[in-house]
Amino acid sequence: MVYDKLIAILQRVKPNVDISTVTMDSRLITDLGIDSLSMMLLAISVEEEFGIEFGDDANFNTVKEICDYVEAQVKA
Repeated sequence: MVYDKLIAILQRVKPNVDISTVTMDSRLITDLGIDSLSMMLLAISVEEEFGIEFGDDANFNTVKEICDYVEAQVKA
């Protein structure tokens, strides 16, 4: 569920990414081309969608890392 919502958010934030190629192991910067502005928009959208806040020390490299963090926050 988190993964599907994250993919939908990613599609809105970075419409030129081929969503069919995104996996849990996709790296945000090197595989998906997420730059600092896109990362900020992605973070804001994820926070709004799931009702969570990323800490100042949040640093994600892969789609899986975001999914794991969101799932842990939603359960807490």
